[in-house]
Amino acid sequence: MTNPVTICIDEGQLILHGLAQFFIQILERRKFDRLSHLLDTLAFNQVIIFVNKVERAKRLTDMLRSKLFNPICIHSALSQEERIKNYDLFKANGSRLLVATDLFGRGIDIERVNLVINYDFPYDRETYLHRVGRAGRFGTKGMAVNFIRKAEGEG
Repeated sequence: MTNPVTICIDEGQLILHGLAQFFIQILERRKFDRLSHLLDTLAFNQVIIFVNKVERAKRLTDMLRSKLFNPICIHSALSQEERIKNYDLFKANGSRLLVATDLFGRGIDIERVNLVINYDFPYDRETYLHRVGRAGRFGTKGMAVNFIRKAEGEG
């Protein structure tokens, strides 16, 4: 990792009850295959896959469609009307997959989301907490899977 950060949660702050968190060290070139495998094998209601950039969200959405997944995408390059339409479609269970930038990381509560995948690990701990906090809400259990980029040549 470049500039790794340790994320600590004080008991006086936000505590993520019922959220299992996993980290996978992975080469960038293997991320999509691992994501596809997870989506094929994990049992989930709905998943939000977070990325750090708009172009990355567009590209990942296209790649998922090519594998016959039916993702919805939300990012800042969409008009407000398109974002609301996509949000409403996801909330109504029009798809089980949402690819999103951090635009969608805060203040969104969708009861069926029980899996969050950080395809791109967030830049800071507050963003991390808000992203993974989308899963396991409303007293349910949730899971967060974090892809940690491993440099080429690392063991």
